[in-house]
Amino acid sequence: MTKIRAAVSACALALLALAAQADDYPVRPVRVVVPFAPGGPNDLIVRLVAQKLADSLGQPFLVENRAGAGGNIGTDYVAKSAPDGYTLLSVGPGSLIINPLMGKVPYDTERDFAPITLMARAPNALVAHPSLPAHSVKELIALARSRPGEINYGSGGSGSTPHLAAALFAAMAGVTLTHVPYKGTAPATADLIGGQVQIAFLGIPAVLPHARSGKLRVLAVTGRQRSPELPGIPTVDESGVPGYEVSPWYGLLAPAGTPRAVVTRLSSETVRVVRSAEIREKLAAQGAEAAGSSPEEYAAVIRADAATWARVITQAGLRASEDR
Repeated sequence: MTKIRAAVSACALALLALAAQADDYPVRPVRVVVPFAPGGPNDLIVRLVAQKLADSLGQPFLVENRAGAGGNIGTDYVAKSAPDGYTLLSVGPGSLIINPLMGKVPYDTERDFAPITLMARAPNALVAHPSLPAHSVKELIALARSRPGEINYGSGGSGSTPHLAAALFAAMAGVTLTHVPYKGTAPATADLIGGQVQIAFLGIPAVLPHARSGKLRVLAVTGRQRSPELPGIPTVDESGVPGYEVSPWYGLLAPAGTPRAVVTRLSSETVRVVRSAEIREKLAAQGAEAAGSSPEEYAAVIRADAATWARVITQAGLRASEDR
């Protein structure tokens, strides 16, 4: 009986300690790692959220860009960080799901991370340099068929969502395009504006200012429906590639082993932030849709998307060693 009482007391003390930890958290600045260069949709979205988390939780949420290896470097950094809630990962499907499907990575998505919440969804846009003699998807397909392999597309890295979006498009449209990987969406966008590559599938938040200034030409959006921010732009599906859809999401994770109470508090606070009228409006202005989910719901999204992207990789005919 004494041992039972001791065990019960120990459990009660542990629960009280966890509750106190959640109540006190955070007591110092929190680092949020983006595994790509600044300026991409992931970066833009999490900076909006991080500022509001800092306001509500009373400590700075510092966004840190750790680019390289298609997002693997920054993702692995968080996987190996202390599970204390002070190093988080802001990421899309690229390094979290697609890269492990494409080849060997130094982390295990299911084993090494604790999902916190899904922040937003942001379909890509198929964009072209204005010098490309194609003003629609049909014209692009015709041009690519007449010049196989001569049209280059940029991406945020091998295995990134823009890479897979373009590879899937090429497979479904029956064309050959040449992939030029970068260390993030921002440098890929810069070279597209400069004409070093001709097309790219980029997040709408990063595309909008350049489309409005005329530096880039938007041919289509990759979602199931047209974007409210680009109402006159058709989807790829309705532009001659039936069944095509790519709608990336961006979520927040912690290293596995982070106290459940901390994960729960981060989730509830982030959901409150992204569902606020102010952040909804700001996300919509960048072509993104606010989400918000429980850790369990986000984990289910990751599992479901892993199965989906595995099918996409097979359909696009990609090999695990491609561009690696």
